[in-house]
Formats: sequence, C-alpha cells, structure tokens
Amino acid sequence: MEQLTELEIAFFQLHMGFGPADRCVDWAVERLRLDEEGDDLEVVLLASARGRDEVLHLGEAIIERYRGVQRLSDQFLAGKFIVELRAAYLSGRESVASLDAILTRLYPALRYPDWLVMLSRNCEYATDVADFEQPFEREFDYVAGLWSEAGSAAEFEQRYSRETSNRHDVSAT
Repeated sequence: MEQLTELEIAFFQLHMGFGPADRCVDWAVERLRLDEEGDDLEVVLLASARGRDEVLHLGEAIIERYRGVQRLSDQFLAGKFIVELRAAYLSGRESVASLDAILTRLYPALRYPDWLVMLSRNCEYATDVADFEQPFEREFDYVAGLWSEAGSAAEFEQRYSRETSNRHDVSAT
C-alpha cells in the first residue's frame, strides 16, 4: 500500500482531534486515482466516507491490515505533526496561542514525553511573557528539525538532547 505513512499521520491527527477527516478521505481518493487500492474495499469506502466516526473506523481497519504490530508509534506521528505545525507557524497559519492550545492537549495525551517538556512549557509561557517567545522559537526549531529528519522515534531519541532543550530558556538567552 502506497503512502501509508501519510494516512497514519492524518489518522493520528484526526484521532487526537487536531485534523479534519477530509485528509484521510483525500488519501483514499488519491489511492483510487492512482489505481493503488488493489481492490481494497476499505480504501474504496474511505474515499466516499462522510463523518469523523466512519473515517476513523475505516482508517483504523486499513492501517491495522497493512501495518499490524508495525504501526508507527504515537510519538513518531506526533513528531511529524510538530514538523507540520512548525511550517504552519512560520507561514502565519498558526500562532503561539493556537500552538499552546494544541500542545496543552498533545503533551498529556502522549504521557508527557521528555522531548516535549520545554516546547510545551516555553509555548505556554510565551503566550503571556514576551521574553519566552525567542526561547520557544529556538526549541520549536530544534525539535521540529530533529523530527523532520527522523525516520523513527528511536532515531529521534538518539539525536535528541534534553541538555540542548534546557538551554532554550530565558536565562540562557
């Protein structure tokens, strides 16, 4: 199945309440357009799905069938989401305030990963304290940069340094 990672990322965002169902549907439509569905009924049904619950059900079935226990981890999918959020922030489609709302939900949903501590903290503080905007942006650039290059959560973890993140603080500027 082509481009399954793209579906997993869209599915993760939808499941977490951050993305639209249309992105999963668009993935299925593109598979049909390219004749890559291989007579997979769920892909055909996903291409015509309407409504979040239907898309979640069909997306789950497709991912489970093709990935099984080899599914991408939520940490990895969240990391790729961070990369998308960074691009949206740089283009002005996201703000510190909108990112704070996202990170406030994402951080506990992922069970408080170490790599998200400073990003979440600095974003929250930057909503009220201008001095935190630059440390937030440095941490956002650092974390998103690592995730953009990572092919797995393990690869990210190998490169990530909490000490580097800790330097992205007001006192370190």
